[in-house]
Amino acid sequence: MSNFTEEAASRILKCLAEESSVNSYEFSHRANIDHQVIVGAIKSLLVLGEVIDAQQLQTDNWELTVEGQDVVSNGSYEARLWGEVDAIQGTLQQELMNKVPNSTIGFNKAMACGWICIGKGIDGELRVFRKVESITDTTRVLLCQLSVVLNDTAYAEQLKELKKRKLIDKSVIKHYVVTKGSQFTVDIDRLESELTSEMIQSGSWKSMRFKAYNFDAQGPPIDSGHLHPLMKVRAEIREIFLEMGFTEMPTNNFVESSFWNFDALFQPQQHPARDCHDTFFLKDPMYSRDFPLDFAEKVKAVHENGGDTGSIGYKYNWRIEEAEKNILRTHTTAISARMLYHLGQQVSLMLIITLEKNKDEKLTLRCTQRKHLLQPSTSQSIEFSVTKRWTQPTWPSSIK
Repeated sequence: MSNFTEEAASRILKCLAEESSVNSYEFSHRANIDHQVIVGAIKSLLVLGEVIDAQQLQTDNWELTVEGQDVVSNGSYEARLWGEVDAIQGTLQQELMNKVPNSTIGFNKAMACGWICIGKGIDGELRVFRKVESITDTTRVLLCQLSVVLNDTAYAEQLKELKKRKLIDKSVIKHYVVTKGSQFTVDIDRLESELTSEMIQSGSWKSMRFKAYNFDAQGPPIDSGHLHPLMKVRAEIREIFLEMGFTEMPTNNFVESSFWNFDALFQPQQHPARDCHDTFFLKDPMYSRDFPLDFAEKVKAVHENGGDTGSIGYKYNWRIEEAEKNILRTHTTAISARMLYHLGQQVSLMLIITLEKNKDEKLTLRCTQRKHLLQPSTSQSIEFSVTKRWTQPTWPSSIK
């Protein structure tokens, strides 16, 4: 126990000897001592045994914000704005708005209170005029009498307005109510916290009082891992898209058919990206037909001769066996294609997924925006992907 804590504990005991109970928060203000020091002194007294009893309470405390303190000192924004209006000729609105801080709030409040009005002056300019000769700054009065307002239900609406304008702020105060214990005394015997070799050798430990061990005390927090920086960025971007109204697409199908991954996006079946050196093909199950055949016929027509799109297509024989091959998805658009087919309407979607590509490249982030014409109606998809690249290890010459 430090000297400062001992002094605070001594003052608490002396106060408790004269009073039935002591409120730690109120006592800290009376004694002009930081409340945390008082709390530390109370906890040190509780260790002594049954000298005191303490009950922890929690109280909501409303305090003036920095803006609220400014209103108490200088008046509300609406009152200050009213004071800047020329009582006879009025004041130009733009000139008035530059004279008072937070003038927009003050102007709206003054108009709502009926203190000011807008009209044309003698010079034909738009001016602000006073509608009343005097005002009562209710906002400032309420803040000056905050303790009364908080305990009176008649001021419920005014209090709600003060909260909305962020002129007052709530803080939770945890404090103690201290009462006398069964072994209450004003004189404190210092308890020993350590058993030393000197005490054992001299036998002085027999007459000493030791501080009780707190076996329930929590140890220092142990770091158990942290989110990877990319995961933090991913979570932040996901939250941004969701707040913008996007709906997240399903991302759990790591295995995709070549139809949705390539053919539905009109990538020709002889394209180099579909070779085994650039894409991971599955052996079991090797094939999948999880796509509608009627839609597959339309995709086939576009590949071979352009279908009804006005294009001439790629001029080759499209094979459904190639479209049925299962692969590890290589881009986010595979999911977009499947979703656009099912929805076929104006929607906003987003996804953050892991991709598999057989390339010797670094980890990359990609955000693309495309328009898909898979259905008669046009849909838009914004994609964000974290691409995981697979690399061939380079072995040291000593172990080759």
